[in-house]
Amino acid sequence: MTDFYGGIDFGTTNSSAALSEAGNIPFMVPLEGQDITVPTALFFGDNQKVSFGREAMRRYMLGEQGRCMRSIKRILGTSLMSSGTLVNGRFVKFEDILKCFLRYIKQRMDETAQECVDNVVMGRPVHFRDNDADGDVRAENELRQAAKNIGFVNVEFQYEPIAAAFAHEAILDEEKLACVIDIGGGTSDFTIIRLGPKHISKSNREDDILASTGVRIGGNDFDKELALKSFMPELGMYTTYGNKSLFVPTSQYFELSEWSSVNNLYSYQNFRIVNEVLIQAHEPDKYSRLREVMEKERGHNLLAETEAFKIALTTNALHSAQLSFLDDKPEIVVCADDFEAAINWEMKKLEQVLEECLTQAGVDADKIELIVLTGGSTEIPVLQRRVSQLFPLAKLSQDNKLASVGLGLAYDSRRRFG
Repeated sequence: MTDFYGGIDFGTTNSSAALSEAGNIPFMVPLEGQDITVPTALFFGDNQKVSFGREAMRRYMLGEQGRCMRSIKRILGTSLMSSGTLVNGRFVKFEDILKCFLRYIKQRMDETAQECVDNVVMGRPVHFRDNDADGDVRAENELRQAAKNIGFVNVEFQYEPIAAAFAHEAILDEEKLACVIDIGGGTSDFTIIRLGPKHISKSNREDDILASTGVRIGGNDFDKELALKSFMPELGMYTTYGNKSLFVPTSQYFELSEWSSVNNLYSYQNFRIVNEVLIQAHEPDKYSRLREVMEKERGHNLLAETEAFKIALTTNALHSAQLSFLDDKPEIVVCADDFEAAINWEMKKLEQVLEECLTQAGVDADKIELIVLTGGSTEIPVLQRRVSQLFPLAKLSQDNKLASVGLGLAYDSRRRFG
């Protein structure tokens, strides 16, 4: 008889897992050492050793030869899932890369439970793909099949913001009309839901969920905008070349600014374009940094630095650092106002989708009593300010931002399978 029921929050940036046992409070599974979250990253070394999470990033950052991959969740539902990619000269399907990472998580769950965990509820965004219903269905089916292929017997799904609501509900002593705001690495999801002690034991919560909306914007998009605004100009973006003073091509910068596409930067075609432009570049010192990033395959280093800036600017008005992985070690200086200006479009879009959620629920903003914030990017000050302005009467709850979805999925797993 199975004693444990699992929940997996497979994220674009970070992933987590939790276990629930009959009669006991769900708990998070340590996935990397004692850490309850693991970066959704894999490193395939030339020595055939595969590493995950922080160890994967460490090996890559130290310059070990191999292939580093992040943000694999963003490939779900796309044509890339059936095509694949080259990993150290060997063709590998993305579905096998996905299974490799999920197998790592399941092994940690089985070790913690000291049994084979058969039942799991996996988190999913409201929309894997924006305005693509078929792609949305494909994405869920691909994730379900991967989970079954690595050993799970029963696999169900729950919207990530609803899972976060379930985790928070366990500590409420009275009913609340809540809005859950889940800003992940790749998607942002919103749910209006009734929470409280009288709801928690119900097997069917459809009547309590008033509306859910989502959009494919998340922390990785904030990183991208910050990279384009403050980092890429130091690598020659917006500079000119040739007799006609044309702007240098930008496609390489866009590939470099996103985790899911950075490996595409190192193609023969991109090297050919960059080498041809560099000969005619009007600011070769800056533009040559782009070629250096490509030659040394340091795209992930640049994005890690961008992510570090984003985190630092949640608590500091100004942040600076040297790009030590480049020979001339240029210094990048960014103020919080510049970051907020860079992500202004994304903030407006999130606000629009949140207001759509209220409209679908038929609820005025001043009727919301509780805001549940989950996901690391909800730390961004401009997002918190806008949420407070939209919901002036609501209490903000920011407990367990990185664990709430996983815990809620484990609650849901026990309810479904137990």
